[in-house]
Amino acid sequence: MDNVEGEAAGAAEAGTAQAGEGEREPHPSDSLRTFGAVVQALREHAGLSRAELGDLVQYSKHTVESVELGRRMPDEEFVERAEGALGNTGALRKAAQHLSRGEVGLAAWFRRWARLERKAVSLCTYECRLVPGLLQSEAYARAVFDNSIPLLTDEKIEDQLSARLERQRMVRERPTMPFSFIVEEHVFRRRLGGAEVHASMLDHVLEVTAPRNVTLQVVPLELEFHGCLDGPVRILETKEGRRIGYSEGQQNGRLISDPKEMSLLCRRYETLRSQALNPKESRDLLERLRGEL
Repeated sequence: MDNVEGEAAGAAEAGTAQAGEGEREPHPSDSLRTFGAVVQALREHAGLSRAELGDLVQYSKHTVESVELGRRMPDEEFVERAEGALGNTGALRKAAQHLSRGEVGLAAWFRRWARLERKAVSLCTYECRLVPGLLQSEAYARAVFDNSIPLLTDEKIEDQLSARLERQRMVRERPTMPFSFIVEEHVFRRRLGGAEVHASMLDHVLEVTAPRNVTLQVVPLELEFHGCLDGPVRILETKEGRRIGYSEGQQNGRLISDPKEMSLLCRRYETLRSQALNPKESRDLLERLRGEL
């Protein structure tokens, strides 16, 4: 699910994989660990705590910790602000040029799909359980992870949150790639995390789906016909024009490449797209829900 960022793993693209706890948390990449060690060394040399550095660079102490431990890919703003706060030696800028993205925080069964997403030329997502991971606000994502059973350690929550935010970057960084989201209305009505988290989630979804390459359609509660009753589905298109699907259940995920099966998934998605509210109606609904809070 999007609450664990699951993925199918294994040799066969259409296979199903079960993942144990030991498979879910791959080690950080060497480049991330090295960069984090440099940040920590410079911070300690400057006599700053993680909280103090966080205040200077306008990031939380949890983000500083995640970067120092190699669990989080720092964005450009973090690098620039940390460089200025830690002496302008140039070390962080140079080290950042050699960073490679790891897969910490991604469940074993989701990693392959995540890699395919990064190379896709279009992405379609239908979700009936919770806000899709690519549209989640940070507070909402944290609430999702807080609800995990069994409970996650603080470290694992930070790992998964970092992976979620890192994965979301492609929506911002690929302004010409079509993103289509179809989400059930009840998902946006559920106050996961409380009223404040709910309100910030609606604001965030409205902001992320505002660009013209991002389409959001809501499936209304009163819908009498439904094309995707078999559950959530994701469909991407590769540069070669090939379509690959992904479905997910409890603790497992499945990549789908069989042409006949993909044809069926595409028909179901297109049917539901025609049944859902159009993008303007969907946006109006979210704005009404936000106004009711």
